[in-house]
Amino acid sequence: MTLPDVDARGTQHCETTALGVLLRTQGLDLSEPMLFGLGSGLSFVYWDSKRMAFPFLGGRVKPFDLTRNLASRLGLELVVRETSSPRRAWENVAAPIDAGHPVGLQLDSFHLDYFGSKVHFGGHVVAMYGYDDHDAYLVDTDQQGGAVTTSLAGLAQARAARGPMTAKHRSFTLSVPTDLPSPQVRITAAITACADAFLDPPIANLGHRGIEKAGKLVRTWLQRTDAPQRDLPQAALLMEKAGTGGALFRNLYRDFLAECTDLLDSGHLRTGHRLYTEAATLWTEVAALITKAGESGDTQCLDQAGTVLRDLSRIEREAMQSLSRLTVPVRSPTPPARAD
Repeated sequence: MTLPDVDARGTQHCETTALGVLLRTQGLDLSEPMLFGLGSGLSFVYWDSKRMAFPFLGGRVKPFDLTRNLASRLGLELVVRETSSPRRAWENVAAPIDAGHPVGLQLDSFHLDYFGSKVHFGGHVVAMYGYDDHDAYLVDTDQQGGAVTTSLAGLAQARAARGPMTAKHRSFTLSVPTDLPSPQVRITAAITACADAFLDPPIANLGHRGIEKAGKLVRTWLQRTDAPQRDLPQAALLMEKAGTGGALFRNLYRDFLAECTDLLDSGHLRTGHRLYTEAATLWTEVAALITKAGESGDTQCLDQAGTVLRDLSRIEREAMQSLSRLTVPVRSPTPPARAD
């Protein structure tokens, strides 16, 4: 059973890719930056513990918070199913697909056949639009191939995995109401909610305080691992390509703010866009310095990365302070000219 006419385009981030697939089947086609921004997806976390092999840098809100935020903001009907039963978990996926609706899944990417980098990540999200006796048909990011297949056995393992950020066979569907509010009218609320959370985090590991903390601790990363040539370049690759702490999510938010400047006339918005354009470039610089430190063992590279992260904490704080003041209403469309 494979759904026909599914727009199976992959984009840059897993959760927004899945959301795009689910919403386009119902006629709602928003850009990936708009999905990310309306879901108040931008954040930051520096996460480390004795049980972790290496620190984790997260550049977005927790897995699935973006989906919940987007559904709440646009009035979408979000149906989430979780279970400890593999049999029921499969029924929760097969039933909507058989009824003609793709399904979102949260799982551990380690067990997916097409993933080249075998790293456990329990917060990965894909859209599933079909299956046969052996394989599941999924949509993942462009980096992972867009429309892909994985074995049903591998999919079952990925969904059943337990560990950090995993969920119990989580699957979800979205329904678009007939009286959907214009996404434009939700922009201000989405931006200010994101800014307020970033500016006032409950702990020092989050938001702009988390970036500042990363700037201090990244200088110790060569002592944090016995395999710096492996761990530091891998951390930099995840930052830059998967977006766990680097430019990908800053690029998405920059592009979201650029779209918003066509809808809102606000100096605060233009300031935020300018500063996030600067921040995205600096995150790429941080990733390059971390990679070089791992390959060369040069501690000065990490010192430089720490200095740039300190600057990023300031830049992103200033950007969010400006965006938190956003109160300008959406521009009214220009009325068509009348023919006399």
